Amino acid sequence: MSAMSDLSDNLSFISPPIALEDIPQPRCLSLGVMASGSGSNFAAIARAIKEGNLNGEVKLVIYNNPDAGVKQRAMDHGVPHRLLNHRDYASREALDQDIVEHFRQAGVEWVIMAGWMRIVTPVLLDAFSRRVLNIHPSLLPSFRGVRAVEQALAAGVKVSGCTVHYAEATVDSGPIVAQAVVPILPHDTGETLHQRIQVQEHRLFPLAIALAAQPSP
Repeated sequence: MSAMSDLSDNLSFISPPIALEDIPQPRCLSLGVMASGSGSNFAAIARAIKEGNLNGEVKLVIYNNPDAGVKQRAMDHGVPHRLLNHRDYASREALDQDIVEHFRQAGVEWVIMAGWMRIVTPVLLDAFSRRVLNIHPSLLPSFRGVRAVEQALAAGVKVSGCTVHYAEATVDSGPIVAQAVVPILPHDTGETLHQRIQVQEHRLFPLAIALAAQPSP
């Protein structure tokens, strides 16, 4: 890793500025994870649980691509997993209804969209009202939608990052739970910036889950 990358890591920060171990977590959270790709955010959540930093249990991982790496990660962590290939469904609503049924059967309380590359519908959002969290690789509300990292580079902004928010029907909207800021370096590419954002995603997501599960004042 270069000295410039080290500097970037030192300048990255999470807001709100609170450590995961300082958040009260009196009850175990029953989590259902949705992922389409490698599953690195799922793995970060699973590690936080295993290390005792997040009081939760992943009841089920649902993935929509047969070759998604998250399947192997779920197997490595001993977590039940299920392929629901979106290509087998006539509509987004039909897929979401099947997801809801599988999560309910597994006893899931919170739905964690950890790199789920499909637009969700009110079928899922209403079934788990205010209990669906999504992560996005930008500082929302900036750079919504696909290729958010490339959007940030094209805009010439000096910082980017990632956001965990409550999912709503409008893509990449919903109240923000927590964000991590990542400086953009002069020679960043989409790949290098995305790699550094992912480092912060893995720190941010377990923290945001614990924050979201706090009882309302």
